[in-house]
Amino acid sequence: MIKSELVQKIAEQNPQLYQRDVENIVNAILDEIVSALARGDRVELRGFGAFSVKERNARVGRNPRTGAHVAVDDKVVPFFKTGKEMRERLNRV
Repeated sequence: MIKSELVQKIAEQNPQLYQRDVENIVNAILDEIVSALARGDRVELRGFGAFSVKERNARVGRNPRTGAHVAVDDKVVPFFKTGKEMRERLNRV
């Protein structure tokens, strides 16, 4: 599912809201999650999961095409861990 499909689905379930308003709400939520992660905060959505950031140290990588060694800078990457309720719903038999 892509963001536009999510907006469409929410708009269909809430006919009292305009689609552009739903799109603004979804964008605001995602922007706030990104802002919190950029500050180094953890974002937890109960029943869904938790977003956090992990730091990756600098290292020496390898170019797969040429085999040459390449310096890879340290960086911060997003990390998502699913919540218990989501795991249970996905694994129901």
